[in-house]
Amino acid sequence: MLVFPELNPVAVSFGPIAVHWYGLMYVCAFAAFILLGRRRIRTQPETRWSSQELDDLLFWGVLGVVLGGRLGQVLFYEPAYYFSNPTQILAVWKGGMSFHGGLIGVLLALAWHGRRTGRSFLEVGDFVGPLVPLGLMFGRIGNFINGELWGRAADPSLPWAMIFPHVDNQPRHPSQLYQAGMEGLLFFLLLWWYSSRSRPVGAVSGAFLIGYGVFRSLGEFFRSPDDGIFGKSEVISMGQWLSLPMVLIGIWLIWRAHQKNRSPIL
Repeated sequence: MLVFPELNPVAVSFGPIAVHWYGLMYVCAFAAFILLGRRRIRTQPETRWSSQELDDLLFWGVLGVVLGGRLGQVLFYEPAYYFSNPTQILAVWKGGMSFHGGLIGVLLALAWHGRRTGRSFLEVGDFVGPLVPLGLMFGRIGNFINGELWGRAADPSLPWAMIFPHVDNQPRHPSQLYQAGMEGLLFFLLLWWYSSRSRPVGAVSGAFLIGYGVFRSLGEFFRSPDDGIFGKSEVISMGQWLSLPMVLIGIWLIWRAHQKNRSPIL
């Protein structure tokens, strides 16, 4: 059985200035977005994107991720705590970012970018979708370093069962790492492959919504359920409730894309 190493959340400090691991994970996520985006521009010129357009989109996307992710955490998961401690809403370096809230923020950024550039919302989504999962992986690694979002109780005989001393002395699933692997690395490989071929407009966006919703829901079976606006449930978690409409919309988008184009899905 493993013991959580109680990692220092501060990666490096310069006098009164502290750089947190959680913040560095966001830097890695945005760097991956740029590197992968430029690779798509080089290898798939039919997308008609430019490096300058990618950089502009990243700026609006960062605002959407940070503002939407934090507001999502406040409104979906911990409204009572943050409304009682409003100054903590701005303490993003302590963790606490909702993917679903960040997704809403990013969708607004995509809509704004599409309006400015004359692209449809789904065209922008199809390009951006494959660039996102590696960033999700880095975010989950940040959750692990912070010792937050720990897993459900695990069988002590499980070789990688982990005790989180700041929680209790019960062996638990390191669910942050499960999610980093599933909704991060594995999801990236599958979506990158799917988007490497020409697809009808909206199909890649649909695949993103389905893939994230499914992998997130699977990960929730190993993650200790969060308090949410529907209360804490051991059966269906808040993350699963929020993922369900993503999957349904994703299925509809793929169906719609292929109905319009009359081309095979695979």
